[in-house]
Amino acid sequence: MDLKTAAALRRLRLVSAPEAISFLLLLVCSVLKRTTDFNAVPVMGMVHGVLFVLYVIFWADAWNRAKWSFGTGALYFVLSVLPTGGFFAERRLKREAEDAVIASRARQEGVVNA
Repeated sequence: MDLKTAAALRRLRLVSAPEAISFLLLLVCSVLKRTTDFNAVPVMGMVHGVLFVLYVIFWADAWNRAKWSFGTGALYFVLSVLPTGGFFAERRLKREAEDAVIASRARQEGVVNA
């Protein structure tokens, strides 16, 4: 994995958890709007919208650079529209990055898969 691909995966990973948190907060704000006088939906809606757009941009870049299969790319997109999906995406991306680092070090040291 080259440096640009690793950076694309890192960007996607870094925005996935905040996007999931903002989605959950937006849901809470929606319930509070309907049950109390508290209305933070316009603010949380904007915050979540910005984070979601960033997630989609970073997702497209990561898909292009990492050469994911259609299934993998679709999985990461579906995770972005589920309320807690960003947390699962972050964990999978972290594992993928760690595996790539291990593979890169093994190649540098001349270790070959048996």
